[in-house]
Parts: sequence; C-alpha cells; structure tokens
Amino acid sequence: MNLFITSLNSGSNGNCYYVGNEREAVLVDAGISCKETERRMLRLGLSMEKVKAIFVSHEHSDHIRGIPQLAKKYQLPVFITPGTLRNSGFPEKTFPLRALRAYEPVWIGELCVTAFPKLHDANDPHSFLVTYQNTKVGVFTDIGAPCEHLISHFSQCHAAFLEANYDDDLLANGRYPYYLKQRIRGGKGHLSNQQALEIFRTHKPDFMSHVLLSHLSKDNNCPQVASDLFKPHLGTTELIVASRFQETPVFTITAG
Repeated sequence: MNLFITSLNSGSNGNCYYVGNEREAVLVDAGISCKETERRMLRLGLSMEKVKAIFVSHEHSDHIRGIPQLAKKYQLPVFITPGTLRNSGFPEKTFPLRALRAYEPVWIGELCVTAFPKLHDANDPHSFLVTYQNTKVGVFTDIGAPCEHLISHFSQCHAAFLEANYDDDLLANGRYPYYLKQRIRGGKGHLSNQQALEIFRTHKPDFMSHVLLSHLSKDNNCPQVASDLFKPHLGTTELIVASRFQETPVFTITAG
C-alpha cells in the first residue's frame, strides 16, 4: 500500500508533483519543460512509463507550461476542468483531454484521484487527493485561504504538499508593488507561512508522516524561515521544503 512522492519543481518558475505506486503514477501539473521533467525523473530512478495521466490544478503558466509537449510525446490523458481548459491555450487534438469535475473520483489503475475546489484567482481551480488502498496524499498549493474543502482533505492525509508561499514581514517590506501584495495576500492568492502552520497545527492527523512545504516565493519567503517556523510543531512528521531549483528525494508513504 505504499505511495511514492516527489516534488519535481515547486515555485513560480514551475510546479510538478509526482505521486505513484509500484505500477502507475500521476503528475499533478507540469509547469517545467518535458526535457527537464524527464531529466529529473531519471535522476530519481523514476520511469515516465509509469506515468499514466496529468491532472491540472489551474491554468496559470507555472502549472501548465510543460503539458503540451509532455502529454503529446507520451500520449498522456490530461484531466482538466472545462473552465480551466478554456483558459489554457492548449493546442487541440494533440493529446487526450478528459473532463475533470469536483468530487468525481478518477481511477488511474489502482490510484484514485479526487479533485476539490480551492480559493485562487483562476477560472476553476482545484486541489487533489490521491489515494491508493488506505494511503492518502494531498496536493494543496495556490490557495488564497483555508476553506472547509481543504481542511477536510488535509486531515485525511498521510503526506501532503502544502503551500507556504510567503512570510508576512518579507512580503510587507519587499519590493512588490501594493496591488501585487494585495493579490498575493487578498484571499484568492497564496497561503502564508503562518496560515500553512495554522492548518498544520490544527488539522494534521497523528498519522501524517511527511509534509512538503511547497510553492515558496523567491522574493517573499526563505526556506530557512519557513522551516524554523514549523520545526517546533512537527512531532513525528518529517518536514521537507520543496525547491524551486531541483527535485526532492522520493519519499515512501504508507498507511502503516
């Protein structure tokens, strides 16, 4: 019942998350190039032959930039909501497209992928819960504010990719113009370190073995700042800060 997970890249320069078992895997988003996706998976000893589908969270370029070439090369079905597809600019008929709807489970072999709505400034944004037997992994990034959908799913997870995009002080005192700061912290932008910590402290199940802090801002956050904030509250959960420059190791997640 093991799931294997890695962040191939996480940040405004590209997002791509891998979740799979021994036989099949899915990618949530593919915002780095096909070549870079292949290169990073090869370094990790992961096979593209196991990847059976791509699930799209929303249409922002750092989440979909690599999809057309990757999906076309491997003829991967791309699961995407109609609203996101309308805003994606994807070329027609070069790879299989599948309609994605909230709370309608999609089975990829023995993996069950369920999408649910989130708060973000995109057309129809969704987060994901990937289940294999009793093991559950969540991919929760690009979230403007916690909502009941997020809390309900986070509390089920044995591991989670959880957004910690910005530090409040670094954002407030940084170089971004006021309108962009408001976009980031305005309820449909991104989660702060403190918001992510509050979700973690309040709703983490005792059995969560790994949390991967994800989508950290280059300018408004610092891996050490985020890590230091979480460390006193981890308990038995292992903390990983996903990089915007390279892949993380592959982690084995099990329901025990």
